[in-house]
Amino acid sequence: MDLVIRDVDVIDGSGGDSYRADVAVAGGRIAAIVKEAAAAGCQRPTARRVLDAEGLALSPGFIDMHAHSDLALLRDPEHTAKAAQGVTLEVLGQDGLSYAPADDRTLAEVRRAITGWNGDGSDIDFDWRTVGGYLDRLDRGIAVNAAYLIPQGTVRMYAVGWDDRPATEAELNRMRQLVAEGMEQGAVGMSSGLTYTPGMYAPDSELTELCKVVAGYGGYYCPHHRSYGAGALQAYEEMVALTRDAGCALHLAHATMNFGVNKGKAPDLLSLLDEALAAGSDITLDTYPYTPGCTTLVAMLPSWASEGGPEAILARLRDPETSERIRHHLEEIGSDGCHGVPIEWDTIEISGVSDPGLLSCVGRTIARSAEIRGEAPWVTARRLLIDDRLGSTILQHVGHEENVRAIMRHRVHTGGSDGILQGLKPHPRAYGTFPEYLGKYVREEGVLSLEQCVAHLTSRPAARLRLPDRGLIREGYVADMVLFDPRTVAAGSTYAAPRAYPVGIPHVLIDGRFVIEDGKRTDVLAGRAIRRTK
Repeated sequence: MDLVIRDVDVIDGSGGDSYRADVAVAGGRIAAIVKEAAAAGCQRPTARRVLDAEGLALSPGFIDMHAHSDLALLRDPEHTAKAAQGVTLEVLGQDGLSYAPADDRTLAEVRRAITGWNGDGSDIDFDWRTVGGYLDRLDRGIAVNAAYLIPQGTVRMYAVGWDDRPATEAELNRMRQLVAEGMEQGAVGMSSGLTYTPGMYAPDSELTELCKVVAGYGGYYCPHHRSYGAGALQAYEEMVALTRDAGCALHLAHATMNFGVNKGKAPDLLSLLDEALAAGSDITLDTYPYTPGCTTLVAMLPSWASEGGPEAILARLRDPETSERIRHHLEEIGSDGCHGVPIEWDTIEISGVSDPGLLSCVGRTIARSAEIRGEAPWVTARRLLIDDRLGSTILQHVGHEENVRAIMRHRVHTGGSDGILQGLKPHPRAYGTFPEYLGKYVREEGVLSLEQCVAHLTSRPAARLRLPDRGLIREGYVADMVLFDPRTVAAGSTYAAPRAYPVGIPHVLIDGRFVIEDGKRTDVLAGRAIRRTK
């Protein structure tokens, strides 16, 4: 054996009771599990290394079902933000916008569109254009494992462009082909960002056709749907109906009910899902254990203002008449980019900027910056959008704790950080999601039992990803595992110090190798691309 973990409390990911055991690892897999009762009078397994884990819990590695590490994994080989949380697998390609498939034009446009999420990529060698090429790039060596969703917005950008119009039949066929090629090359499904352009311009009929392709390969559809605000329930209903018609599995991204109009309405969402599940729909969802959201400032704009892409947006913002029309939609009508709810500038906190000259804005709400400058909030927001060339990220303080708690208890819930690693002051969920579940919502508040919570973070997402040998502590399974102290595990990250690392997670193994050892990052790059299981 390569390693024996002795006298550890095994929380195996099934949701069942924990048990004391010795767990042996060989060749990157779990080779033996000797339970305490079964070990009485028997010879205990031996190995080149023995780790005394008295007082620690052992679980499968955590699976981040909603990650924005598409470039961070290439830029930062250590990737401690996720590895230190016990994350051993991330799902990339989220919200309909990522970097494959693409041609040269599309790649340049998508890099510009999501600079706020991932940086402009000037430090990355974009030596791929296909999904398979991107996955091959990941296989050269990354910190944690990664799966990929085909981004529908990028696919539409490639085939149709930035126009707000239905696709022609030829364009739809091209999109079908791009999705099929991506699935054949290893993607696990398709994502959408239906409050982001140009993906939001796709009608349901177009999305249904693409979902049929995904379903044919056994993948799932992961939409950031059309509203988390005024039309949230209708937007959830739309996705349930669409995937039912397409015969496609559905995974709802960062599934929450936000803004004042949805306070206390999580039970309405859960009733909708329960009815669909009872009728035979295949549905899962993910959430992060925090109330604020995180996105880009430009995402708040109405969709008509974003047609044509970044340069067209900037031109509209510079034009006084069009800018006033944008303000009217944002502040008085409620733009579709802000989920149909009139924007409240005191809830919009700048978390990052691309231009270092604008760093004084970070950590302040738009309302506060406007007050300091003695001007109206829209004047401040417009200036920031133009001067930062749409690269600013925001925290949006519009969530409700009771909704967060209710949704995380649901039987199809999984964990996802939605972690954006860019910016001076990122959302603490990027560094703290998984220990926050274990510390706050398990130990401190008892919203979930430890066994339940671990199942939400391990076996459930593994089942959605159709991984036959991950997500459980079982003999023969891949040795992606986390050792943590249930008495002390906690997120170190806060809104004031969002890049602080967790406590109480001394060891993390990927493929049987330590990526976190004694609380410190090693130089091991054990991750690889996890391709769709046929």
